Amino acid sequence: MASVVQSKSPALSFSSTISSPSSLRSSAAAAAAAAAFPRQYKLPSVQSKIREIFMPALSSTMTEGKIVSWTKSEGDVLSKGESVVVVESDKADMDVETFYGGILAAIVVNDGETAPVGAPIGLLAETEDEIAEAKIRAKGQSKLETSPAATTTSDAAAAAAPKVAPPDGQIKIVATPYAKKLAKQHKVDINKVTGTGAFGRITPEDVEKAAGITPKSIPAATAVAAPPIPAAKASPTDIPGSTLVPFTTMQIAVSKNMMESLSIPTFRVGYPVSTNALDALYEKVKPKGVTMTALLAKAAAMALAQHPVVNATCKDGKSFTYNSSINIAVAVAINGGLITPVLQDADKLDLYLLSQKWKELVDKARAKQLQPHEYNSGTFTLSNLGMFGVDRFDAILPPGQGAIMAVGASKPTVVSDSEGFFSVKNKMLVNVTADHRIIYGADLAAFLQTFSKIVENPESLTM
Repeated sequence: MASVVQSKSPALSFSSTISSPSSLRSSAAAAAAAAAFPRQYKLPSVQSKIREIFMPALSSTMTEGKIVSWTKSEGDVLSKGESVVVVESDKADMDVETFYGGILAAIVVNDGETAPVGAPIGLLAETEDEIAEAKIRAKGQSKLETSPAATTTSDAAAAAAPKVAPPDGQIKIVATPYAKKLAKQHKVDINKVTGTGAFGRITPEDVEKAAGITPKSIPAATAVAAPPIPAAKASPTDIPGSTLVPFTTMQIAVSKNMMESLSIPTFRVGYPVSTNALDALYEKVKPKGVTMTALLAKAAAMALAQHPVVNATCKDGKSFTYNSSINIAVAVAINGGLITPVLQDADKLDLYLLSQKWKELVDKARAKQLQPHEYNSGTFTLSNLGMFGVDRFDAILPPGQGAIMAVGASKPTVVSDSEGFFSVKNKMLVNVTADHRIIYGADLAAFLQTFSKIVENPESLTM
């Protein structure tokens, strides 16, 4: 309160108290007029402030989140910035903080349940008197979280759902974008239309009804001429003893990315690389904590520095971006899914610091504690299945990147030199999948030649 008073005091400055006779006369006249015609002042009504805790977007690909656990209980007093709930995104588990202080009046989405991004998951009240009102609102919000089966219900059933009053007591017209377009087209005052959609939402059918437009009916002949519905095919759940397992949040994200990758025209190039020198270097640096993954990531980053088009990105099919940073994303299998921690600026870090950073990322990934920038900032992906004995495989290009490298196991191979002499060398097969909109065969071949030279002469990796 003191700050409010102090903020008003400068208006009564010394210079404002010194007035000319004419200004005094005008002030007196204004005072007399005010006395003759007193102004009617309306005191503002103080309304309750019940705030919502929303499901946040923890990554660019996240569309819904799962509540792992609430760290606070209903009735707890919260401070701004305090962690209240742990949310499982498509990549990691993260603490969610509240933007406002108050009392956690009601939990809308309980532990183990999911909600779309932007949906309210909890309600905050400013005073204890508002808790009861918040609980009533929470019941309405929980009915708004529909299941997949509920999304197919008709508007008539949705209209029967209880309406929830707006938090500020004011009436707000809610209409779908198409309904607004129809209202403008048919010159219908949308403020006078009664909505029959969920929670009073105005639907296109409501606008057409207000405009006197009769919906078109389907001719009976069409229904008669319709082809017979084929018998439903047996699903995996029809097999006795089978079990239906729903996707985890991470598996849903992986599935979505894999479907998006089908829209990208890709091609693949394989290249054999001798690893005798790299294997010898690995035996020397292994006691210092350096992994083979770190060696391969460093070699790929150094090759990308010489072939920036392989590190480029195409998103709209009309242009592409040369990325200023070389961020190597490395595929890691974790319990229930797959994630790609990112070694940022891998070309600029020395091998030992890169290995230390990689160990930290793997630990955080397996604990599901990666931050968004630690898994969604990759410009090139490396997938290594060599430790499992896989000699070759093709990798699927992640959306938003130009190329991904699949590394197989290094195995003894009989080779011959230019003079016809045979020898045995360790070789691994590297396959790269690339976006053909921006990377061509010659570009990828040149990149793989550079990568091979670095691996076969790995002294530069430790410099």
